[in-house]
Amino acid sequence: MVRLEEWRGKEIFRRYGLPLPKGVLVRSLEELDRAFEGNTVPFPCVVKAQVLAGGRGKGGAVRFAETPVAAREAVAALLGTEFKGEKVSAVLLEEKLGISRELYLSVTLDRSRRLPLLMASSSGGMEIESLPDEAIQKTWIHPMSGLVAYQRRKVARTLSLPGPAQMDLERILNLIWRIFREEDAELVEINPLALVGDHLVALDAKMVVEDDALFRHPEYEGLQGELTPLEEKAHEKGIAFVEIGGDIGVIANGAGLTMATLDVLLQEGGKPGVFLDLGGTDDSRKVAEAFLLMTEAHPKVVFVNIFGGVTRCDTVAKGLLEAMARAPPRFPLVARIRGNNEKEGVAILKAGGVGSYTDLAESVRHVVALEEGREQATPTVGLRTGGSP
Repeated sequence: MVRLEEWRGKEIFRRYGLPLPKGVLVRSLEELDRAFEGNTVPFPCVVKAQVLAGGRGKGGAVRFAETPVAAREAVAALLGTEFKGEKVSAVLLEEKLGISRELYLSVTLDRSRRLPLLMASSSGGMEIESLPDEAIQKTWIHPMSGLVAYQRRKVARTLSLPGPAQMDLERILNLIWRIFREEDAELVEINPLALVGDHLVALDAKMVVEDDALFRHPEYEGLQGELTPLEEKAHEKGIAFVEIGGDIGVIANGAGLTMATLDVLLQEGGKPGVFLDLGGTDDSRKVAEAFLLMTEAHPKVVFVNIFGGVTRCDTVAKGLLEAMARAPPRFPLVARIRGNNEKEGVAILKAGGVGSYTDLAESVRHVVALEEGREQATPTVGLRTGGSP
């Protein structure tokens, strides 16, 4: 997925005609001075750091300025700093509006129901995440019929808006549904959607775009959202690779087996840190490339859990040994391979000094023991060989 910063989301909102506050984006104090000269900075204004992380208001990344001097001080204080690990390289200055109510509105993808989900609440703003479930109205949208009139009326009743704002809401609902579809979004969120006088204004814009649809959106080229450098490298090679912060590297094939492997490791007290999904490849070179990527993540131990189908066990074994010959790993390796060409795969690994488990629970306990230091790896090319071949 590709998450867009607020200013990018608002560019899209503006293109579709959503009501927005006036504002200007600056990336340096020089740009700010030019904005002052051109009278494009509205006063009083809200000064917002452009980062992907949430909680900017509570974290000091949103400030207020009544004068050019105060605005310059706020921009100088934010540019170049870090907010939740993200460097602030741009700041958005927008007019400060007289808000009477803050509402919440979004369209997202409900993966459990496999349907778009429209969510609305009369209590928007910074406290939205702490609201009880019943305070948020949920409406599932059939992709064939789209957002229909009775669903829009249902939202209007929930938000209880005055006449002119109800007309704004009708238009805004249609627009965010259109943005969701046409921009291949996973999320289109306005929080808060503010009532200013008798009309609605989108004060924030949060968008997440499906990265598999980027070929339809050249304007997002080069944006990879929150990928780490290693994740970006894997993405370029067409390898599904995710870093999640623990100590155990996981190599599996297929999303279901990969997720199940992570679950079992967590149940045994392990801390998965990197997982790599080989998918349905039958190319030993791709397996080798995947394993070499894993070595760059520096895990404490790597667990290879393969159920051979399209991805044959002997293909995985050949790829692993090829990678180890190119870059001998400095971590223990625990392998469990079952399925298509299992005997051949076990024999290849054994010839290379790597044993293979057959039992999942036994292999997972061994992985966790290695991670926690309760067992030691044998010195054979830095690998643990044992287990039931």
